[in-house]
Amino acid sequence: MLAGDLPEVVAIEEATFPVPWTFPNFLHEIEENPFACNRIVRSEVGEVEAYTCVWIVDEEVRINNIAVRAGSRKRGYGEGLLRHVMGLGRSLGCARATLEVRPSNLTALTLYRKLGFRVVARLKGYYSDSHEDALVMRCDLR
Repeated sequence: MLAGDLPEVVAIEEATFPVPWTFPNFLHEIEENPFACNRIVRSEVGEVEAYTCVWIVDEEVRINNIAVRAGSRKRGYGEGLLRHVMGLGRSLGCARATLEVRPSNLTALTLYRKLGFRVVARLKGYYSDSHEDALVMRCDLR
């Protein structure tokens, strides 16, 4: 992910999440965060179809954000991105991958479980927009 990708990334973000990250949030991850690993998937015509923002810290791949353009879902972009960053984490010696997800996001939960993630905790009232809980999920990478 480069700064030039951010208009498309932010558009996907805003269409996907009730409390979206902003252009400055993404720019900080790209330009200033030494732990950040940000990836995009482009279509054959060059449009950003999906992205993920992760941190690789202390033997952990921390998946902070992942989204797929609404019209491009169910095509394997999200799964491909997750497999990519999990593989990257393995190659760097990471022991686990973690993320938070809304219990109501059944599509994401299905994907995460398919890739080996399991619920390890529940954070009460985590999401500021709805006060919905978050499920903390972890996957062993070793």
